[in-house]
Amino acid sequence: MKIYIDDTYQEIDLNAVLPQLSEQRREQVLRFKHEGSRKQCAAAYLLLKRALKEVYGIDENPVFEYDEGGKPTIRGHADIHFNLSHCAKAVACVVADRPVGIDVEETCRYKDNLARYAMNDEEYDQITHSDNPALTFTKLWTMKEALLKYTGEGLRRDIKTVLNLSPASEVEFHTETHEGFILTVAFQSEE
Repeated sequence: MKIYIDDTYQEIDLNAVLPQLSEQRREQVLRFKHEGSRKQCAAAYLLLKRALKEVYGIDENPVFEYDEGGKPTIRGHADIHFNLSHCAKAVACVVADRPVGIDVEETCRYKDNLARYAMNDEEYDQITHSDNPALTFTKLWTMKEALLKYTGEGLRRDIKTVLNLSPASEVEFHTETHEGFILTVAFQSEE
């Protein structure tokens, strides 16, 4: 498993990078109204391209296919697992030889009503008794989202119970705290 992060994506020149994207990704980038979202979408794809070249020696632009849940795969490379994520502070990509999910979130001000909505009682207690509730909340949130991206479900499952149900017990989590953001990768445990 290899993780790639770009926390300087805001500096990219969209006009310069658009020709480096597949037609499919260019269309997706241009559907966004705001330049920041366009840059996030383009930068995440460029991270994937870099990962594919460095880890697998693949030079061509990846073209995505989607399963019934919406999880992307790379056409012609079913053996390569990847996931992309972005927030205002960074974009991230993970590639692996087994299923993965990644989430990156900006560490922001703690909001009790959001914690009560998204966390079960045990998680809420963990947050409120933490020295840094915002950091603990963000870590738990990224774990939940990374797991849902790992499964391909996205935010369609009850967010409060995600870490208590299968496949959470079969998955490992890797979390990194950076200046202004946290990222978590959910990945299949080695057998």
